[in-house]
Amino acid sequence: MTDLAADLTDHLPHWTDVYRDLHAHPELGFAEHRTAATIVRELTATGGWEVTGRVGGTGVVAVLRNGPGPTTWLRADMDALPVTEETGLAYASAEPGRMHACGHDVHVSALLGACRQFAAHPGAWAGTLVAIFQPAEEIGQGARAMLADGVLERFPRPDLVLGQHVGPFPAGLTATRPGPLMAAADSLRITLYGAGAHASTPQFAVDPIVAAAALVLRLQTFSARQAPVSPATVLTVGAIHAGTVPNVIPHTAELLASLRTFDTGAREKALAEIRRIVRAEAQAQGATREPGLEVYDSFPLTVNTPAATARVAAALNAQPLPAPLAASEDFGAFGTAAGCSSVFFHFGGADPAAFSPDALAGVLRGALPAEVATNHSPRFAPSDRLAVPAGIRHLLTVVAALHAGQEPTPG
Repeated sequence: MTDLAADLTDHLPHWTDVYRDLHAHPELGFAEHRTAATIVRELTATGGWEVTGRVGGTGVVAVLRNGPGPTTWLRADMDALPVTEETGLAYASAEPGRMHACGHDVHVSALLGACRQFAAHPGAWAGTLVAIFQPAEEIGQGARAMLADGVLERFPRPDLVLGQHVGPFPAGLTATRPGPLMAAADSLRITLYGAGAHASTPQFAVDPIVAAAALVLRLQTFSARQAPVSPATVLTVGAIHAGTVPNVIPHTAELLASLRTFDTGAREKALAEIRRIVRAEAQAQGATREPGLEVYDSFPLTVNTPAATARVAAALNAQPLPAPLAASEDFGAFGTAAGCSSVFFHFGGADPAAFSPDALAGVLRGALPAEVATNHSPRFAPSDRLAVPAGIRHLLTVVAALHAGQEPTPG
């Protein structure tokens, strides 16, 4: 057996350049046209891969066949966020109001680098690999779009779906857990209806801004006093939109909230309680009509198959996460639809020099040094010299372990 990483070091400068280029040109969900073109160009230059673009909109799927053996899907998400970058990097976003603030540029670059190694060293593994470059993860729609476009019917069905995500802990560290790994998530749009009036005569109005302010506090009471404690249901109000000028009481107010739950029962209970609270608060304020509550951009619970997770964790020497994470992913939709094993893990992309021994001990419990920015922060910046090589090596390590002439991993 040859070593999948035998000549990787020679090619790392190229993949670092690809990462910097992707970071400088972020694209939002279903608009990843330049990113997809870069992926197709790199895979075509690599050779050996059967490349198909425009799957589920802007998605790219590539297949590499190497004799009998298991079929593994390797998934990387591509989209950026509507965030204004504040990293000060030389390769910072050139697109105003858009940023790769969650590391999807790392994921794409790492998978491309791994794809080159798989094609260059067929003697190191056996079976079929399918590289899934998925759009629109941040809005929870990309995996569903690819499934609706027949990704399971058009390409080899997986025995295992594998995904990884870069995070703000030291490069070289990987972490995962069997069973529930990441929360289900729902975005909520709450609309409160009042009656507008002049700011000098609030007695003639039904003020939806006052109702919105009271509702925010009431919803936080739900999070603190009524929601399950372990694993915790998380409810966050992330936006309030109301009014246009200071001397007019508006007719409506809109709240955008994020709900995170860890089982179906907790989700149904939370949604029912939120509807009750919203309706009651609107009535208490004398609302002119029933409030609206729309659930959108929903993410499924991310659940790792235990047996497959044990093998992946052993190959990576991964640390066990003590509890599921409240962050969400749509990655699990692939394994659920295929009825196969599914494993997702997290890996560090930060410089280890930023972590003292005490800080390292608290990383997996969510404690970070003040200078290390977390995902979705305008300062989030995985190390270009450490994160991409780590991501490549993790994929090579798992494929070498699972595709060395072995049978597919059972669920």
